[in-house]
Amino acid sequence: MENEEKIVKNLSSETAQEMDETAEIENMKKVEAALFLSARFLSLQELVMLTDINPLMLRELMEKLIERYNSDNSAIEIIVKEDMWKMDVGQEYVSMINKLATGNAEFSKAEQETLAVIAYKQPVKQSVIINIRGNKAYDHIKHFTDISLVQSKKLGRTKELKLSDDFFEYFHLQKKGDGSTEVIEVDKVGEESEEIEEAEGAESETQESSEE
Repeated sequence: MENEEKIVKNLSSETAQEMDETAEIENMKKVEAALFLSARFLSLQELVMLTDINPLMLRELMEKLIERYNSDNSAIEIIVKEDMWKMDVGQEYVSMINKLATGNAEFSKAEQETLAVIAYKQPVKQSVIINIRGNKAYDHIKHFTDISLVQSKKLGRTKELKLSDDFFEYFHLQKKGDGSTEVIEVDKVGEESEEIEEAEGAESETQESSEE
């Protein structure tokens, strides 16, 4: 009888352990999916909301995930910044990702060119961008602000546009001390630089005339 009870206890213990391991694996998959799909830094609160996993367990899972990706010689890594986490490619693959990021998969050619103009001259008035790129740029700018690549703030009758921190993270670029950057394929807008100066000059003359 005692032997039977021991066997039952052992089986129960093993079953409970297996259930715990299965639950941990499933939770880890949830966290991986959240990080992969977000493509940005996620806070602990955001991860809790997305995965429905308690904070203490989440921190343990993040440590295990970081350790796993580091030990597997994976091309993927988990970056930690100010108690936030982001899944990203390793630095040795950044150049390849930059090439993909400027392809047609996510942004149309017209959107890429509008974004390049903004990056070239930022901070820049929205009216200047519209003068150069046409009314279609309104939709482009809305798209970029919606996905947090570009920041917009009211400036008189127009808006001032500049690149956000998310832009630099998305394209794996280093921000210069003055906040500027050499945007990918910036040569595309090199020939438009004179148009930018002319547009700004024309807008300045218009404003001066209205003031008079």
